[in-house]
Amino acid sequence: MLNTLNQIMTGVLIVGMFTAVLSIVYVSLRNGISPMPSTAPVRQVVTAEIKRITNRKSIVEAGSGFGTLAIHMGKYHTDSQIIGLENSRIPLWISKLLARMDNRTNVTFLRRDLYTYSYKDADLVVCYLYPGAMKRLTSIWSKGLNPGAQVISVCFAIPDWEPDRVTICKDIYHTKVYIYTVS
Repeated sequence: MLNTLNQIMTGVLIVGMFTAVLSIVYVSLRNGISPMPSTAPVRQVVTAEIKRITNRKSIVEAGSGFGTLAIHMGKYHTDSQIIGLENSRIPLWISKLLARMDNRTNVTFLRRDLYTYSYKDADLVVCYLYPGAMKRLTSIWSKGLNPGAQVISVCFAIPDWEPDRVTICKDIYHTKVYIYTVS
């Protein structure tokens, strides 16, 4: 009896894991990119750049993946409200679980499409996306972000925008972090 119960539980676990992986793969194919956790040096640079920004009450991470960057920002910027946007259920669930385990009350994760989200109340947008998404978000942010709002983009520049500065991370990739101010 115990052996049969173990086999059933193992089967359920395998099916659950397979379903989770398929879900991530499906959404990744639809999005054009899979969730990519940021490295510790990138998180440190983003946190340092946020410290330089005076108006940062509302921070939105567009495409928050597994939540590592948003949770890190929440740890070091307790005076800010951080909202992570993610449209993939499994990474979103993991993000919420990690935020709860870390007791991050200033970090919220929402299941949202980053292309239809209203950025009008965001003082700062942080993202680690890919060139196609950056191109698509250019007009959305140009129209939706208030003048003076800022954008921090990890790895990929915003097409046709001139960055205020570019910081190079001390990681093996020499990842660039672009900082912009909306005019």
